[in-house]
Amino acid sequence: MKDTVSNRPLGPEAVLKYGTPEFEVISPGAYVTCAITGKIIPVEQLKYWSVEIQEPYVDAAAANQRLIEARAKAADNS
Repeated sequence: MKDTVSNRPLGPEAVLKYGTPEFEVISPGAYVTCAITGKIIPVEQLKYWSVEIQEPYVDAAAANQRLIEARAKAADNS
Protein backbone atom coordinates (compact mmCIF):
# COMPACT_ATOMS: atom_id res chain seq x y z
CA MET A 1 0.00 0.00 0.00
CA LYS A 2 1.34 3.43 -0.93
CA ASP A 3 0.93 6.96 0.36
CA THR A 4 -0.93 8.67 -2.49
CA VAL A 5 0.76 12.03 -1.86
CA SER A 6 4.43 10.98 -1.99
CA ASN A 7 3.96 7.62 -3.76
CA ARG A 8 6.17 6.06 -1.09
CA PRO A 9 5.23 2.72 0.44
CA LEU A 10 3.68 3.24 3.85
CA GLY A 11 6.11 2.53 6.63
CA PRO A 12 9.73 3.34 7.35
CA GLU A 13 12.71 2.74 5.10
CA ALA A 14 14.39 -0.59 5.85
CA VAL A 15 18.03 -0.91 6.82
CA LEU A 16 19.56 -4.00 5.25
CA LYS A 17 22.93 -5.76 5.25
CA TYR A 18 23.49 -7.03 1.74
CA GLY A 19 24.99 -10.49 1.48
CA THR A 20 25.29 -13.33 -1.02
CA PRO A 21 22.73 -14.53 -2.02
CA GLU A 22 20.41 -12.86 0.49
CA PHE A 23 20.17 -9.74 2.60
CA GLU A 24 19.72 -9.44 6.35
CA VAL A 25 17.16 -7.06 7.83
CA ILE A 26 18.90 -4.82 10.37
CA SER A 27 15.90 -2.52 10.85
CA PRO A 28 12.50 -3.57 9.42
CA GLY A 29 10.85 -1.34 6.88
CA ALA A 30 8.69 -1.28 3.78
CA TYR A 31 11.25 -0.15 1.21
CA VAL A 32 14.81 0.86 0.35
CA THR A 33 15.97 3.60 -2.01
CA CYS A 34 18.00 2.88 -5.15
CA ALA A 35 21.51 4.30 -4.76
CA ILE A 36 21.63 5.35 -8.42
CA THR A 37 18.13 6.53 -9.34
CA GLY A 38 16.63 7.44 -5.97
CA LYS A 39 13.59 5.31 -6.83
CA ILE A 40 11.73 3.50 -4.09
CA ILE A 41 12.08 -0.30 -4.06
CA PRO A 42 9.64 -2.30 -1.92
CA VAL A 43 11.74 -4.75 0.11
CA GLU A 44 9.77 -7.72 -1.22
CA GLN A 45 10.73 -6.68 -4.79
CA LEU A 46 14.45 -6.05 -4.15
CA LYS A 47 16.56 -8.15 -6.54
CA TYR A 48 19.74 -6.14 -7.13
CA TRP A 49 22.36 -4.95 -4.64
CA SER A 50 26.09 -4.71 -4.10
CA VAL A 51 27.62 -6.74 -1.30
CA GLU A 52 30.90 -4.81 -1.61
CA ILE A 53 29.38 -1.31 -1.65
CA GLN A 54 26.36 -2.25 0.52
CA GLU A 55 23.71 -0.45 -1.54
CA PRO A 56 20.49 -1.43 -3.37
CA TYR A 57 19.58 -0.89 -7.04
CA VAL A 58 16.20 -0.71 -8.72
CA ASP A 59 17.25 -2.82 -11.73
CA ALA A 60 20.16 -4.45 -13.53
CA ALA A 61 20.94 -1.26 -15.47
CA ALA A 62 21.42 0.71 -12.25
CA ALA A 63 23.59 -2.05 -10.76
CA ASN A 64 25.69 -2.13 -13.93
CA GLN A 65 26.08 1.65 -13.90
CA ARG A 66 27.50 1.50 -10.36
CA LEU A 67 29.84 -1.34 -11.36
CA ILE A 68 31.18 0.73 -14.26
CA GLU A 69 31.65 3.74 -11.95
CA ALA A 70 33.45 1.62 -9.33
CA ARG A 71 35.79 0.12 -11.93
CA ALA A 72 36.60 3.56 -13.35
CA LYS A 73 37.34 4.89 -9.86
CA ALA A 74 39.58 1.90 -9.12
CA ALA A 75 41.45 2.45 -12.40
CA ASP A 76 41.94 6.14 -11.54
CA ASN A 77 43.36 5.20 -8.12
CA SER A 78 45.88 2.75 -9.63
